[in-house]
Amino acid sequence: MPSKTGQPLESEIQRDIKTYLQMTGWFVVKIHQSLGCYPGIADLYAIKNGEGIWIEVKTAKGKQSTLQRAFQDNIELHGGRYYVARSIDDLRGSI
Repeated sequence: MPSKTGQPLESEIQRDIKTYLQMTGWFVVKIHQSLGCYPGIADLYAIKNGEGIWIEVKTAKGKQSTLQRAFQDNIELHGGRYYVARSIDDLRGSI
């Protein structure tokens, strides 16, 4: 169900991205934020052919928190791939 603005909710975008990745051969894990979880960890982790990617899902107007940016910096510092995705289109051609 879209939000009151008619834009998709973050949970809907996340579901669509997860489905798309699975249909294209990725194994996808939804990261549930909870007490003791790494601060700022991305929403999704996907792996295919030995290569993993981290995906932070945002709505059209959503912004990363300071902790999410720090997590992204750490992933990229260690040679990992990290994406901020607002739709499936943000991943097509990039992964």
